[in-house]
Amino acid sequence: MFIDFFYALKAKGLKISLNEWLTLQDALNKDLAKNSLAAFYYVARAVLVKNETDYDKFDLAFDECFKGINSNDIISKEMLRWLNKEELTDLVNEDLRSMLNREEEPALSKDEIEAKLNERKKEQDSEHNGGNYWIGTMGKTSFGNTGANLGGIRIGGMSGHQSAFAVLGERKYKDFRDDRIIDNRQFQLALRKLRQFSTRLDIPRTELDINGTIDKTCTNGGFLQIVMEKPRKNAVKLLLLMDSGGTMIPYTSLLNELFQSVHKANHYKDVKCYYFHNCIYSHLYKTPECENGDWIETEWLFRNLESDYKVIIVGDAAMAPEELYSESGNYRGPNGGLSGFMWLKLLKQNYRKIVWLNPKMAPGHAPWREAETAVKNLLPMYKLTVAGLKKAMDELMLRK
Repeated sequence: MFIDFFYALKAKGLKISLNEWLTLQDALNKDLAKNSLAAFYYVARAVLVKNETDYDKFDLAFDECFKGINSNDIISKEMLRWLNKEELTDLVNEDLRSMLNREEEPALSKDEIEAKLNERKKEQDSEHNGGNYWIGTMGKTSFGNTGANLGGIRIGGMSGHQSAFAVLGERKYKDFRDDRIIDNRQFQLALRKLRQFSTRLDIPRTELDINGTIDKTCTNGGFLQIVMEKPRKNAVKLLLLMDSGGTMIPYTSLLNELFQSVHKANHYKDVKCYYFHNCIYSHLYKTPECENGDWIETEWLFRNLESDYKVIIVGDAAMAPEELYSESGNYRGPNGGLSGFMWLKLLKQNYRKIVWLNPKMAPGHAPWREAETAVKNLLPMYKLTVAGLKKAMDELMLRK
């Protein structure tokens, strides 16, 4: 099972070196886990996980390997169902102790509480709320949740006094992952990286230059000399091109989040947004419906939008090779006598900074996704996740 755990961690994407794995074995040989599955969890995580973004992957691998083990540390799903009661949350407050109005139990050590918990798990066969003996809610035992005991093991639910020394049955780190599909807030945080301030803009000098004022005043014998400067303005211009319809329909909400985030980020010098279906051809659509006639010519972009526009293309590149390479591959509208691949080449020739974001990008160069592989070889492509978006923004801001 120990080796199975190693392979499960690797399968979840954790990068574990041989030295780290040997370090974990050394920790176990020194009895740091003390024959406790919970202690082993924390020791293994401390040794093997280097970043909080991997905590959830570790938890999934741990659950996969040890959920069926015969151990006193395991809490059954049925017991967790008894304990996880959202309606009890409103009843948790600082006056809970006085409401219960029961005699205090003497303080117990962690080992004593764990021993009592293991006894109750063997005996208990039904749900309990209140009381001071069984595992349950709103009571005074040292295990359960929403109770008044200031120490103990919280299982499920919420702690009445936030003082438990162990928490079982939770998956707390799924929001820390950097490989999940992103939301509006994460879009906005990543888009803030697209900042390129310029003082060469032809605008009035309306902001106080503090350092310049100090220098001028000092060289002027101490007599105040005010120096003004041009306000720093973001010079980034953004062109957003999004695939719409067909295989992109499942990602409609995601594209809407991206669109809203771009337009909420009002610090750009200019933003243009157009749509296409599967690949870029001679025309780009003004709306996601991609209706014929409601478009602009792609060559109009080349003539009117300068090469310093930063281009973000969003699409799954899920098209047949003939649709990408054939001069008649565009069945939705005109193609200008060129294949989609040639139009992508023209786009690359006209704009210095382009990235392609793909919500379902295959790893590596997948032979079953020939069109995607061809686009990857032409343009920098990143998966539309938290980590992928950060890398794409870094690519757009590289000075080269």
